[in-house]
Amino acid sequence: MTVDVTVLYFSGCPNWRTAVEQVHLAAGRAGVPVHVSTRLVETQEEAERIGFTGSPSIWLDEVDPFAQEGSVPALACRVYATPEGLRGSPTVAQLSDVLTRNPRRCS
Repeated sequence: MTVDVTVLYFSGCPNWRTAVEQVHLAAGRAGVPVHVSTRLVETQEEAERIGFTGSPSIWLDEVDPFAQEGSVPALACRVYATPEGLRGSPTVAQLSDVLTRNPRRCS
């Protein structure tokens, strides 16, 4: 089953293209077929409406597997805790892990 991956970002985000590349690398490593799309979030109102908590956000089947409790919707840069420290996108290994743990893969 193909996993729908959406990389959400706001204009000016320096990391969303890296996130797209990382998703493709992770999918190949994990052997998980993905359909990757991007979505530009343009206003604070839109961010609040969809629950966008920073750029880039990576949603698998419309769920944010990296969601942090207490995060507030915002047109802001998002950072991810990685083994190498805080980064502008998850590592390939982190993405491979969430792709293989995606609940839809078990159906």
